[in-house]
Amino acid sequence: MAEANHPIDKVRHLQRQLYLAAKRSPRRRFHALYDRIARRDVLERAWDQVRANRGAAGIDGETISEVEAYGVARMLDELQGQLEGHRYRATPVRRVYLLKADGRSRRPLGIPRVRDRIVQAAARLVLEPIFEASFKGCSYGFRPKRSALQAVQAVRQGINTGHHWVVEVDIRGFFDNVDHELLLKLVARRVSDRRVLKLIRLWLGAGVMESGEVRPSVVGVPQGGVISPLLANIYLHALDAVGEEKAAALGQLVRYADDMVVPCTTEEAADAAWRWLVGMLKGLKLEAHPEKTRGVGLADGTQGFDFLGFHFRRLPGWRNRRRWSAWNWPSRRAMRSIRARIRETTAPRNRLHTSVEDIVKELNPVVRGWGAYFKGPGSARQMAQIDHYVRQRLALFVRKKHHLQRTPWELCRDLEWQRRIGIYRLSVAISA
Repeated sequence: MAEANHPIDKVRHLQRQLYLAAKRSPRRRFHALYDRIARRDVLERAWDQVRANRGAAGIDGETISEVEAYGVARMLDELQGQLEGHRYRATPVRRVYLLKADGRSRRPLGIPRVRDRIVQAAARLVLEPIFEASFKGCSYGFRPKRSALQAVQAVRQGINTGHHWVVEVDIRGFFDNVDHELLLKLVARRVSDRRVLKLIRLWLGAGVMESGEVRPSVVGVPQGGVISPLLANIYLHALDAVGEEKAAALGQLVRYADDMVVPCTTEEAADAAWRWLVGMLKGLKLEAHPEKTRGVGLADGTQGFDFLGFHFRRLPGWRNRRRWSAWNWPSRRAMRSIRARIRETTAPRNRLHTSVEDIVKELNPVVRGWGAYFKGPGSARQMAQIDHYVRQRLALFVRKKHHLQRTPWELCRDLEWQRRIGIYRLSVAISA
């Protein structure tokens, strides 16, 4: 098959054409999008994405492996036929709860069935380029070629260019309180295809199954839905657009999904930005958490704030104490989170049959991934702390495994032993 006819290339060409058309005409409303969502090549690309992400089964219990055993082509034929025949119906999502980084509270997650995830992924492939053409530069979450670390860098740059007051914003239960009708109106600003709007309404109103009972969805967007991040960005785009207009007077908004901060130049600007944000969120039928939305003064280095897992503070440099700049390192919550994962992986309960080398092989990707996100010039102390904690946990594991009377803490200083079992170190590489 010629490369130009490859399904992925056709989908990319479609996305490019939609993006350029939306960019050329910011007020254009797009029709005939439903037929593109139902295209076989778009559904195949959507399946590839869903399969790559794996994920758990929905309420029907069907897994990725079971779909493959059933026959991917057969399943896609059925989905395409349902879409083209307007017989597709969304099923309720399966409610599960994930433990938050604080180790106490839980975050609700809604898992759609695999087939619903495929149709949602197809819709996102078609809709995302249209809305991407309008999204603002201050938004970094769940967008192509954008990342949390770029948002972190934007905050650092703002602080280093004189924005020594920061308003940190916490939206109370954002995903659980998105207003369906307002969201559909915002989508309809760029999409006139009623069949697509009906699809989105189906997903929003599909309901939630928990403990065997289905509850209707009146408000909210389920965290876990493939299309939910895009819908969240569409909903908060109004905040970005007005914030961009007011950036000179108030400060530059930096947003990652529902996490946001506004670096400001003065305390007065921070107060004005706080009032503006509270008012804007009220207009979106959302509420700023009164205890977690605040202004922070960074000038003297006594205060800081958390954003995207980092703690930010303005401090003097190590070499030049007269030169102050923005520093960031893993927040206390991020440190608690990685310690909890290390503790879980190295817990001797029911694992004493496992070799310490196998424990290290399981632990290394966790530590390496965490370090890849948080490692930086301001994080050296935290990296060393996590390295030390890993060694302590492994020493405790060795004691339990070999029924020793005391913990062999000397292993924490034994570089040869650490090299032999292959411990990945965040701070200092172990020489062979």
